[in-house]
Amino acid sequence: MEFSDWPDPRPAPGEVLVKLEYAGVNFTDIYQRSGKYARSHTYQTPLPMVIGMEGGGTVLALGDSVTNVRVGDRVAYTPVRGSYAQWHAVPAWRLAKVPDTVSMRGAVTLMMQGYTAHYLTHSAFVLGADHTCLIHAGAGGVGQLLIQIAKLRGATVITTVGNADKAAIAKALGADHVILYRETDFREEVLRITGGRGVDVVYDAVGKDTIARSIRSLKRRGLCVNYGGASGLVTSLEPLELAEAGSVFFTRPHLADYIATPEEMQRRADDLFRWTIEGKLKVTIDREFPLEEAAAAHQYLEAGRTRGKLLLKIPE
Repeated sequence: MEFSDWPDPRPAPGEVLVKLEYAGVNFTDIYQRSGKYARSHTYQTPLPMVIGMEGGGTVLALGDSVTNVRVGDRVAYTPVRGSYAQWHAVPAWRLAKVPDTVSMRGAVTLMMQGYTAHYLTHSAFVLGADHTCLIHAGAGGVGQLLIQIAKLRGATVITTVGNADKAAIAKALGADHVILYRETDFREEVLRITGGRGVDVVYDAVGKDTIARSIRSLKRRGLCVNYGGASGLVTSLEPLELAEAGSVFFTRPHLADYIATPEEMQRRADDLFRWTIEGKLKVTIDREFPLEEAAAAHQYLEAGRTRGKLLLKIPE
């Protein structure tokens, strides 16, 4: 990555020019930078490119036919590539208006990670009070939101973390059981906690290092949702393994398919902002990096050091 000048964007019809205050840093950015999404149609990576899939700021100009926002509105958005920048032309239907009582830092955190936690618990698997879920990386950005939303849904939450400090974070957010995965085999512990039954659903963003045991942590006909690959992307899976694990199900979703319409996106944004305003959902910012230090932010995320959201502060 290079920090350099780029031509000023102009909003096309249906687009809005956003003057950015913050951009979010996510593993999606790393996959695009490293070429792991080179064959992805959903997250295309033409070179050269400006990366970054989420941001927030103020509406600076409107393209033709835009009626849902006005110049000066506070907005946030995802997933639109190009947010590691001072200005970004964004499809108007992707914008969520940010309430005055929600900080821009918090609003950006609720975009990719908040939307992800919402669709995982409300759509990919509809969590309820009679369910038990396993959440990997419970002290990470998505993990912290997942724990809280799963508890709002009434579910029992088991989570894995890397150390005692991260365990304290997960417990404070409401996790019922916290497993230190470096000290304990999480599959054995999950089976112990559930009396040998297994969990209804596993939310796995670790990927390569955990996926086999995640599948084996499920109850009969349970669901494993692999939504990321912090340890490496999952590149192969034997279908017979799903049968042997109890005729379980496996899915690898993209966020874009769960906010595919303005109505679906707005419904999720309304829930996330309302819970935040009501104090039911806590947003944790780990660190802010200046935009020009985006490479350092990627190194920090790849090293597994995060305990919440990473943001890039956009310069005036």
